[in-house]
Amino acid sequence: MSFVEYTADSHFPIQNLPYGVFVKGEQKPHLATAIGDYVLDLNLIAAAGLVQNEKLAHAFQQETLNEFMSLGRASWKEARALITNLLSKDEAALRDNEALRAAALIPQKDVNMLLPARIGDYTDFYSSREHATNVGTMFRGADNALMPNWLHLPVGYHGRASSVVVSGTPVHRPMGQLKPPEGNPVWGACKLFDFEVEMGFFVGPGNALGHRIKIEDAEEHIFGLVLMNDWSARDVQTWEYVPLGPFCAKNFATTISPWIVTLDALEPFRCKGPSQAEPAPLPYLADESPAAFDINLVASLKVGDSVDVICKTNFKYMYWSMKQQLSHHTSTGCNMQPGDLCGSGTISGQDPTSFGSMLELTWRGTKPLTVAGDQERKFINDHDEVIFTGFCQGDGYVVGFGECRGVVLPALE
Repeated sequence: MSFVEYTADSHFPIQNLPYGVFVKGEQKPHLATAIGDYVLDLNLIAAAGLVQNEKLAHAFQQETLNEFMSLGRASWKEARALITNLLSKDEAALRDNEALRAAALIPQKDVNMLLPARIGDYTDFYSSREHATNVGTMFRGADNALMPNWLHLPVGYHGRASSVVVSGTPVHRPMGQLKPPEGNPVWGACKLFDFEVEMGFFVGPGNALGHRIKIEDAEEHIFGLVLMNDWSARDVQTWEYVPLGPFCAKNFATTISPWIVTLDALEPFRCKGPSQAEPAPLPYLADESPAAFDINLVASLKVGDSVDVICKTNFKYMYWSMKQQLSHHTSTGCNMQPGDLCGSGTISGQDPTSFGSMLELTWRGTKPLTVAGDQERKFINDHDEVIFTGFCQGDGYVVGFGECRGVVLPALE
């Protein structure tokens, strides 16, 4: 238990302790963890001499989490134990130091959260079998829903790291080339604007160019997870994606939640993912260990003052695990670096209420949703706000991710 009080449904109990970066007023960015409704300023904790390990103390006084990410799992575990102890009910070092406690424990409402890392590269995968099957069925028919390679490797594409933004950042509807059913392509604002419910993971220690990360070592290189909304311009995507895949339909914005939840915090919620028996993965991707996590994901649409839940899904539905994604990404010797971001791809389950995009929820616009009492939505309108939340339900506590939200603004012509 912590001396910091919080409710049983708080996303940030002492069992969580995620990492993020915040600013308050005119100060420079500081690293923090979340506890209840507060942020704990790790920069001040280190400056006060409460972090004895010099590497940790130095990392805690940086403006991004990249250096801390690079230190590896042993250092992450040491930091988690240190912070847990400092915040525990029976530890006096912070609890009884009134001046330090007042300075280092800051209400979350009084700070602004930033991107947690300097993201060098961003890769997005396509790893939900249900999502891939739904999309394939819409565009190619049920008999040809999955492409021939899909059950053999984690399909992915390199996204645009420069347009990854933190939760709360408004997103403009993109302009693009659109192809009407008849005639030549035209230039205009996206008409089929969509969200995608995803999780993202941040890479910790990287690998040298030419070397690969083996499946059995992959989690040593995974720092933690965030919620992710991979915004999509479906009409732009339909016209451009053959033969090289997503480009301008995806490069304009990807929103992530500010708090990175570590694998240590998620360990009690580890579980088996879907069966991969037929066909069995090639040996370099073979993994019999429980590599999925039971993370409840909820997507809501805010229209005016009304908020409607439109999707409930779960990270455990993913066919290809994070371990397999990272191992495949580096199988050619591609070098990952601390702070690189990998997206799961849209997370859909078998039930229609668990479909993780408007494309699926409305089945390409043929089954509109009713929101805000009497308004119809086939895709996302200007001034709508998309809100994701995610959490693991423990015994008397919750390990949560907070929110990932973004409001859609009109296109800039």
